[in-house]
Amino acid sequence: MKCFNHYGGYLCLPRSASLIPAPEPPITPTEAFNPCPLGYEPQGDSCVDVDECERDEHDCLPSQQCINTLGAFTCQCPDGYRKVGTECVDIDECRYRYCQHRCVNVPGSFSCQCEPGFQIAGNNRSCIDVNECDMGAPCSQRCYNTYGTFLCRCDQGYELGPDGFACNDIDECSYSSYLCQYQCVNEPGKFSCVCPEGYQLLGSRLCQDINECETGEHQCTETQTCVNIHGRYQCVDKNRCQDPYLQVSDNRCVCPVSKPGCRDLPFSIVHRYMSITSERSVPSDIFQIQATSVSPGAYNTFRIRSGDDNGDFYIRQINNISAMLVLARAVSGPREYTLDLEMVSVNPLLSYQSSYQTSSALRLSIYVGPYSF
Repeated sequence: MKCFNHYGGYLCLPRSASLIPAPEPPITPTEAFNPCPLGYEPQGDSCVDVDECERDEHDCLPSQQCINTLGAFTCQCPDGYRKVGTECVDIDECRYRYCQHRCVNVPGSFSCQCEPGFQIAGNNRSCIDVNECDMGAPCSQRCYNTYGTFLCRCDQGYELGPDGFACNDIDECSYSSYLCQYQCVNEPGKFSCVCPEGYQLLGSRLCQDINECETGEHQCTETQTCVNIHGRYQCVDKNRCQDPYLQVSDNRCVCPVSKPGCRDLPFSIVHRYMSITSERSVPSDIFQIQATSVSPGAYNTFRIRSGDDNGDFYIRQINNISAMLVLARAVSGPREYTLDLEMVSVNPLLSYQSSYQTSSALRLSIYVGPYSF
């Protein structure tokens, strides 16, 4: 082997080897002497720190941040990242459940979001309820805030629509025919009852007949008597006695026995007036006949003398001095009946007149109203 001198040492090479020297490197100016420690530079008579980060004299990766220190520098990961090897990797903060509802991870950070009906609180993590009622909730009438949502409710007389917001009027009249005695009128949010002419509302649902004879709302003359009937009134003559009868009081007529025409007629006729409703349930007792005076030993019978051509009524005798007029069939009005109800008295004690009998009649005017109440 042959020994060859080398920079800082020597080489042992075969004797056949030859050495080709490299060109001499260019001579560079010698750096100025720095009397300061590494990472510092002289400034006047003192040494000051070199900011390698500002001068870009560092070897930090693009994902890292250069942090200057006294005499040196460090490479750190920004907030939201962690160092894995030499790289900075994003930290998934959502794994740590920082948010109350929903967490959205973004590079280097995260954001919290809330479910519908909530809004983010001041700490940017918690969720607080939103009062939708104060923020213009679409309820048409009443709004009630609840946790995370709201409810729409309606005033009385309305119902909530399919959309849950609008309130629709309830037609109470369509639900039942018994809300009002006569007629139901639907109104926004409510209903009202009305009565026909001649009636007035009693309370809120019932109809009461107006007694025009008492209120003075009639047009009867001085020679007439006002008779109140269902829904209206009737003017009748004060003197309704027809020949051969004579008037002895406002409503009583007498046929004198001295007149030949009175022999086969009732001795007296008393006028009475009454009113009944249409379609009244039957059989129905409507008028009681009562004898005002009875002779000792007399036997009385009652009958309908005239006015019941269709058999709408019958007489049910209660005892010797009274009987009941019964409505046998339902009748509809407006209609008027004039019935002569007769009481025939037979007295066998008056033996001097073996066939002695007498009778008196009650002329009953029955007005059937147009309504069933």
